[in-house]
Amino acid sequence: MHSGEMPDETKKAPERDQYIPVRKSDLLRALTAPGAFGSEAQHEQFQQFCRMLGSIYHFEYFEQLERLRDDYFYFNPDLDPRVRFEQAEVDRVYADLIAAFIKVVKSANFIEVPHAEIERAYREDAMVNVKIHAPVEEFREIRFFRRGKHQEIFDLPIWFGWRKRPTEVEVYDDVVMLVATRFAEPSHEEVRKRRPARSKVRPGAVLIKYFKHIASADLNALFPNVRILMSLKDKLMLGVPALLGAIPIVLKLASTLTVLFLVAGFYLGISGAIKDDEVAGAFAALSGLVALGAFMIQQWVKFQRQTLIHQKQLTDNVYFRNINNNAGIFDYIIGAAEEQECKEAFLAYFFLHNTASPPTKTELDRCIEGWLKENFGVALDFEVGDALLKLERLGLLKRTGGRLTVLPLEDALARLDQVWDGYFGSKAVTSVPPPP
Repeated sequence: MHSGEMPDETKKAPERDQYIPVRKSDLLRALTAPGAFGSEAQHEQFQQFCRMLGSIYHFEYFEQLERLRDDYFYFNPDLDPRVRFEQAEVDRVYADLIAAFIKVVKSANFIEVPHAEIERAYREDAMVNVKIHAPVEEFREIRFFRRGKHQEIFDLPIWFGWRKRPTEVEVYDDVVMLVATRFAEPSHEEVRKRRPARSKVRPGAVLIKYFKHIASADLNALFPNVRILMSLKDKLMLGVPALLGAIPIVLKLASTLTVLFLVAGFYLGISGAIKDDEVAGAFAALSGLVALGAFMIQQWVKFQRQTLIHQKQLTDNVYFRNINNNAGIFDYIIGAAEEQECKEAFLAYFFLHNTASPPTKTELDRCIEGWLKENFGVALDFEVGDALLKLERLGLLKRTGGRLTVLPLEDALARLDQVWDGYFGSKAVTSVPPPP
């Protein structure tokens, strides 16, 4: 499609993401293909425009990165637990950290997962075929953000695992989890009884984790301090053989326990004389008790082995999908947000500059979406409003009666140069609002 043409399609695919899954270098290569500009000079000017615009966004997002790192210091789970801060200061910084992080995540075109979907995942069994309990009572805030999704076919077990049924499951391409722990351990006795061990996460810490390719039903498996529970199938497979094996031993012991008590009473001086056959019966009862104890130990080992198998399934599912954690995520998220912002601004400026006549906002949106579909095969909901605000904030966009135009490349370069100088000069460029 030529850059000046506007597509006629009016229908939009439902539930499309705004994430542009194309590398910035590939996008620029397609935008600057031969014939995209009227002259070689304009071709070079557009490349310079993209470099300058990228530098501006890099500078602005670097400040946000420093702000996130500074705020996160108070909530880093690796911080020495003996360090103490004023609660009022912690509360203020916490609100600032959450607001800044959510803003950056959404700039990277992540979508927050609704609480209803998180609760549904908490109630349902995970796709890892392990029954788990997520201790939500230990956290004061739980938020998930996802970017990109697709459908996959999984063979889910039915009839206690004897059969499998192919099931289509929604899988998220990228997932960011933010979990804030409470400042104090829960004091309610029932809460303590539900937990097998003390939480390993520092009270008041904020955990941030980034995963790839997570099924929507597996969100509860990503929680820290997840506890493995035995499913009905596991209980039956372990309990029924244990019951059948214990019955003969118990029946045999029932007839000899009385003799054992008589012999024990004789040696303790409680009862009178005993017969030789009663001593033999006592030894038989004692050996039966040993056999029962060994049987119970054997069943306990089987239970622990099954628990370890489930724990390994859960660990493998999370370990091989975990990409980054805590403060290390800030660099990735900032980089992702910066790249998405650049790509949106590049596309908006390019099509406004190269169009045959000034388009409306809707026409521009359709044009860019159609071009991305044709050149990269991706169907997305382009954030045209956000892209236009970026250009307008930098003084590159003009609106005339609903029609949109941008400064010519030479003037746009001069404007970006003015903006860049304003960051370091003695006087700021007052016509450019502060970065988001």
